[in-house]
Amino acid sequence: MKKRLQSFGYAFRGITEVFGSETNMKIHLVITALVIISGFVFAISIIEWMLCLLCIGLVVGAEMINTAIEKVVDLASPEQHPLAGKAKDIAAGAVLICAFISVIIGLLIFVPKVLPLIAS
Repeated sequence: MKKRLQSFGYAFRGITEVFGSETNMKIHLVITALVIISGFVFAISIIEWMLCLLCIGLVVGAEMINTAIEKVVDLASPEQHPLAGKAKDIAAGAVLICAFISVIIGLLIFVPKVLPLIAS
């Protein structure tokens, strides 16, 4: 049991590390706050909340995996190497795809709620 509790501590340490050191994660955090505030302002449905939270988790999780891959690649290949660069680019591309899809979902949820305000 003690070992399982320690693993949570390690995980929280990793979360704290990535939020404290990665600029992109800080950007994701600001966007997350805006989405949550918008969700309350526009009283989105439970399904819309689930989609927003799923997107937030997907992007944050992908960014954390990307950061981990970058750190491991830097450790394994401190000098520039084409394969190291490809690994980093692919991981960054995965984050971009997750973020892009999340933006589309966000637009599908929030644009119909904002348009009537703009039209009036």
